[in-house]
Amino acid sequence: MGRPSTKPKDLRDGYYIEVKNKNQKSGIKIRRDTRSQLLMAIDEYKKNKEVVILGKQENGKMKNIPGL
Repeated sequence: MGRPSTKPKDLRDGYYIEVKNKNQKSGIKIRRDTRSQLLMAIDEYKKNKEVVILGKQENGKMKNIPGL
């Protein structure tokens, strides 16, 4: 048996937000396929949690989402 990999996982293409409880440092990343699904998720989570928009993942690179 070998040791586990230490390389970070590659993210799939899509739109990403980070959702965390208020006054906490770390949260979980949530991926959505389309921009409309992303906007619905933001509206759903912002009622109780703190939401950070991370951007759009394309071909291994994170890009900003214009208009948000």
